[in-house]
Amino acid sequence: MSRSEYAHRKRIPKRETFLHQMDNIIPWTRWGDFIRPFYPNGKRGRPPKEIECMLRMYLMQVWFNLSDEGIEDAVYDSYSMKNFLKLDFRKEQVPDATTLLKFRHLLEDHGIGEKIFNDINARLLEVGLMMKGGTIVDATIISAPSSTKNATNTRDSEMHQTRKGNQWYHGMKIHSGVDAGTGYVHTITATAANVHDICETKKLLREDDHVMYGDSGYLGVEKREEIKGDERFSHVDFRIVKRPSQNFVQGLAIIMFVALELSVCFWRILPSKTVQ
Repeated sequence: MSRSEYAHRKRIPKRETFLHQMDNIIPWTRWGDFIRPFYPNGKRGRPPKEIECMLRMYLMQVWFNLSDEGIEDAVYDSYSMKNFLKLDFRKEQVPDATTLLKFRHLLEDHGIGEKIFNDINARLLEVGLMMKGGTIVDATIISAPSSTKNATNTRDSEMHQTRKGNQWYHGMKIHSGVDAGTGYVHTITATAANVHDICETKKLLREDDHVMYGDSGYLGVEKREEIKGDERFSHVDFRIVKRPSQNFVQGLAIIMFVALELSVCFWRILPSKTVQ
């Protein structure tokens, strides 16, 4: 399909609209500067791909949850993805899966992802899109293969198993702190899956938070030493959802109290009717 023919489509897909928005708002030069000190300079081996091209491909992989081979095939198949990469197939081809794998490892080894995450938060604060004062905390289990059928015949030492309800999981756990006013994630930590949600609470709170919201996994957080002993967090209003069993007991107590009050009223009224 030619570019002129493609421009006469009746409807623009949501994915293309999203990619166009990301192309306009992401500070490509600044994020490229985070990577440049660690990126191959091309003095040895084949010339490396442009940093921006690799970063664009990596971000699309994250956004659309694709494998290394999957994003490579998707770029060849999707006109909007190809345009987002700003590729001209007459001059260059899509970076292969191995090249993307090495680029992702480079970002991980030098903490580039954290720098990009912090830059996003700083920009949201600057334009007033990140509120302060309240945080919602939560944890999510990220499953990993538990099989030992691999080259080393071992499991990943960073992965552990945990039980949630009646189900067992093996992997890691992502702990996130979300701005209560806007829903933007401001803090992320990662632990083994067997680390309790409550253990990472202090790391997810901001210094100016006055209230924290969480599920029943965070019950008792205000009693922990790292919270009680920190002047910044000891006065936070912890609004934690109770367990279903606690709600049932509380509801049962209310019913019993109402029943008792009704019985007292009945016995007060009964003698007066008897006298009459």
